[in-house]
Amino acid sequence: QVLLQESGPGLVKPSQTLSLTCTVSGGSITTDYYYWNWIRQPPGKGLEWMGAIGYSGTTFYSPALKSRTSISRDTSKNQITLQLSSVTPEATAVYYCARERGYDFGSWGQGTQVTVSS
Repeated sequence: QVLLQESGPGLVKPSQTLSLTCTVSGGSITTDYYYWNWIRQPPGKGLEWMGAIGYSGTTFYSPALKSRTSISRDTSKNQITLQLSSVTPEATAVYYCARERGYDFGSWGQGTQVTVSS
């Protein structure tokens, strides 16, 4: 059973870069045909897909966030990293990492709360 665990600072100041890590256990992030996604949910709103990195390292981004988002991976640590630059209070949300294959988001982390505030 694959497990995903998000981690990172819970509080980020406006204009700074938000950095989160998703540590994966029970499965390799390089396993064929799996994609590792970052998804967030602002308070009172729905889920927003931010981007993903595939098994081969190819990245995909939401057009709305592409200019400020970077997703990378460390295969030696089996980790996925999200960086979102120039954050505003609107970036306050619960951030999730999720594994997807064939549009089936079958495995999710528990999520981590990030608040953007001075």
